[in-house]
Amino acid sequence: MRLPTVDEVRALLAAAENEHRVFVALCAFAGLRLGEAAALRAADFDLRVGTLRVHRQVQRANGHDVEIRPPKYGSERTVHLPDELGKLVAGQIERAARLRPGREWLFRSDSENPPHQNTVGYWWRKTREAAGCPDLRLHDLRHFFASGLIMAGCDVVTVQRAMGHSSPTVTLTTYAHLWPKAEDRTRAAAAGLMRQVRADAATAADE
Repeated sequence: MRLPTVDEVRALLAAAENEHRVFVALCAFAGLRLGEAAALRAADFDLRVGTLRVHRQVQRANGHDVEIRPPKYGSERTVHLPDELGKLVAGQIERAARLRPGREWLFRSDSENPPHQNTVGYWWRKTREAAGCPDLRLHDLRHFFASGLIMAGCDVVTVQRAMGHSSPTVTLTTYAHLWPKAEDRTRAAAAGLMRQVRADAATAADE
């Protein structure tokens, strides 16, 4: 597993152009797979409450065609978006409506279909080269999102639901090494208790 650094994700967002920046952001900060992001429509978002409903994906068919399918088993989900991401998406929805009135897909391809895997691959290679991250895969941004949830203290079930995994077992198999070990949690809890006791003692001494 290759986890992008914060600096690398920052560089990717700076290097990405227009709608590609929103595509990268949705993978990095909502954990979307390539096919899920490519198949988005404006109606999938409720930006008033900051949610995204993931319920379809683009799959390659016959080499060059695209096929719209439900996501992988267990992957239909509601993703809760941070405000900053919601603002980026709102801008892309407005841009898409202005440039392609009447078209339902959020991201552009040369046809009326959502972007093909090869098209997204071209966007991604161009972006990562410009950012100086030639070895990163687009899917690595999904791992970046999961690692951020874990570092923020989210439990296994919360991460499972956000990632669209079929079970907590899949989540643990993939990311168990990122969760703090039991001894680390014990040590951190004890340190917190010590800080609290010392703070209370200092307050009492000042009174």
